[in-house]
Amino acid sequence: MTECLFCRIIDGQIPADIVHQTERVLAFRDIQPRAATHVLVIPRAHHASLTELADADQGLLAELFLVAREVARLEQVQDSGYRLVSNVGADAGQEVDHVHVHVLGGQRLGPVARPRD
Repeated sequence: MTECLFCRIIDGQIPADIVHQTERVLAFRDIQPRAATHVLVIPRAHHASLTELADADQGLLAELFLVAREVARLEQVQDSGYRLVSNVGADAGQEVDHVHVHVLGGQRLGPVARPRD
């Protein structure tokens, strides 16, 4: 059994509300949404971080962002605006060690966190 939560979703061991998928990428609704639209876009191949994926397969990295754009269109937030977020590493808040891009929208989003003085 695969330990990675997202790999378990890809393998069908954990159910997910799938929004869109390609041969190499899966997009599904976050179970703890932070916005009216909150979809996670992940590669089917396991890569722990965006940095690791960029080193391994830049084409797949580009496909993640193309799928994120398609999710925004499908969720009808492409015109009103949406945010893409990918936390890289523990200090940035990455909770699952599998590359993922959050697509957030469907409401007015607050400002991005500012550095502390």
